Amino acid sequence: MKIFNHKSYDQPKRQYDEEVLVMEQEDEVYKLVLHNDDVNTFDFVIMCLIEICGHTLEQAEQCTILVHYKGKCTVKTGALEKLKPMHEALLDKGLSSEIQ
Repeated sequence: MKIFNHKSYDQPKRQYDEEVLVMEQEDEVYKLVLHNDDVNTFDFVIMCLIEICGHTLEQAEQCTILVHYKGKCTVKTGALEKLKPMHEALLDKGLSSEIQ
């Protein structure tokens, strides 16, 4: 029977826990929020969400309805580096969005 030294046996687990904690802090989740306006049509907004955010037709329709009735909707979540180009593309299309 082998006897393990508890201090050396526990050390790798603590090291792993610290690495996971650091990864969780680095992978903050941001939200790309689309706001309602009185200018763009439902069809245009749906097309933009499909083209820019990679939505399916159903996702884009649901988000557009939520934006219309609630005033805003989170259309995508993820890393800032992923959302920033989408945000800029939505703005370029004349839509109102922000990253939170």
